[in-house]
Amino acid sequence: MGRFILNAMLASGGYPWTVVSVQQRAAYMGALEKASVKQNIKPFAKFLGHLVNEGLKGTPVAKI
Repeated sequence: MGRFILNAMLASGGYPWTVVSVQQRAAYMGALEKASVKQNIKPFAKFLGHLVNEGLKGTPVAKI
């Protein structure tokens, strides 16, 4: 559910939808935990920013 809200927020700002691949799940969850539990949003913002920047360049981050 959270990923849909995140992508809806990105899309409303004119950014591409972003996919967190299975290979990146541990890093995503670690950054999300730091943001929610430790109130440190920097790792999550950096992680998400990287995915969004790659999406803006048209570089697929998730591998099928």
